[in-house]
Amino acid sequence: MGSFKTGLKTVFCISCILTHGLKGHPASGPLHLKFDFGAGQQAPGYIQVLPDMKYSNDPGYGLYCDSTVVSVERNMDDALRGDFLTGENAFIFAVDVPEGNYNVIVTLGDWENESITTIKAESRRLMCERVHTAAGEFKDVEFTTNVRYSRIDSNESVKLKSREAGHPDWDNRLTVEFNNSRPCVCALEIVQTTEAVTVFLAGNSTVTDQQFEPWASWGQMLPRFFQPGKMAVANHAESGEALKSFVHENRLKKIMNTIRPGDYLFIQFGHNDQKKESAAYVEPFGGYKDYLKQFIDQARRKGANPVLVTPVCRRRFDENGRIVNTHGDYPEAMRKTAQEEAVPLIDLFEMSAVLFESLGIEGSKHAFVHYPAGSFPGQEEALKDDSHFNNYGAYQLSKCIVEGIRASHLEIEKYLLHDLPAYDPGHPDAFDDWDLPVSPRIESEH
Repeated sequence: MGSFKTGLKTVFCISCILTHGLKGHPASGPLHLKFDFGAGQQAPGYIQVLPDMKYSNDPGYGLYCDSTVVSVERNMDDALRGDFLTGENAFIFAVDVPEGNYNVIVTLGDWENESITTIKAESRRLMCERVHTAAGEFKDVEFTTNVRYSRIDSNESVKLKSREAGHPDWDNRLTVEFNNSRPCVCALEIVQTTEAVTVFLAGNSTVTDQQFEPWASWGQMLPRFFQPGKMAVANHAESGEALKSFVHENRLKKIMNTIRPGDYLFIQFGHNDQKKESAAYVEPFGGYKDYLKQFIDQARRKGANPVLVTPVCRRRFDENGRIVNTHGDYPEAMRKTAQEEAVPLIDLFEMSAVLFESLGIEGSKHAFVHYPAGSFPGQEEALKDDSHFNNYGAYQLSKCIVEGIRASHLEIEKYLLHDLPAYDPGHPDAFDDWDLPVSPRIESEH
């Protein structure tokens, strides 16, 4: 039960494992899966992943990749670390899992050469940056991520947009991307956890897990700054959302169906709520405040901690190089609501204004989606987007959120990485010294 043979290799069926357990033993307790990457000797108790194993619903795990993935065998005396999978470009591993939070441990390294690995999960969520292993060195790196389903209960689901079909955040599987200079992946271990605090994000395109390069948002960078095993980020934000539409599409209901006492709900809206031509339009000191209070009240009834985040600035400057407020009274309406409801506030509007002014009119283009034609595959026209961010901009804004967590003395401050320095948006990371490898354009099967 739970496996079948193909040639000389044994392939385990994940759906059978979830139902019956591994090797016929009944499934009980948190899910715990272990994968041995490479065509060499299979480590006992591990499921072997070969370089030609493309993901399919049966067996429920495998690789996504547009480039060649190869197996390298080095040391036959070490079944787990003696072989690994690598490639010239990024490759992605996906496995069917139940909804929930997962601790993921990845074994990286090569007996003969160095490697550098950046790891992202689900839809380009940054987990681990530039993990370096010297020749003969191996490292176990760990991160914690969230997997969610669109189903709420037997009768209701989130009302997904057509573009969300097959999105890695909604495909009922855990997806891990291995990127950077020659990642050498020996093994991967997945352990379901109920111990981690979950930070739920409700917001729009400036918060969401953007699926495709060159767009990125602060929500998908946030996991990188927290200790593994302590906290998971569940990013329910979606492009085009406003407070009203987030409720009507059952997105808030989905969060409330999952959130637990002690968890957090970060709420950032304003970009789309202000559009008078939209059905989701609300007045700043009217419906906007009312909906914010609804989010706050529902979180508190669940024993969770609401946090308000003012909308991030757009890239619009006056003749003196100062940011122009394109959000009208909405940031102030959120500040008033935070004060009235005694809710912590992260003023991303103010911090992003400082950030973009420090970068300058021209330099701030490096934080937004401004690229000449041909910069990315299939991009025939120049991109000039002054509302949405690239990886660099999203990363800097995520650091602003971290500083907001510190300034508000939120309980999750203790879960930040111990060696994380303070961040001043007036002195951001130099663009020329900053780098994050571009993710492959992979659309999930569904």
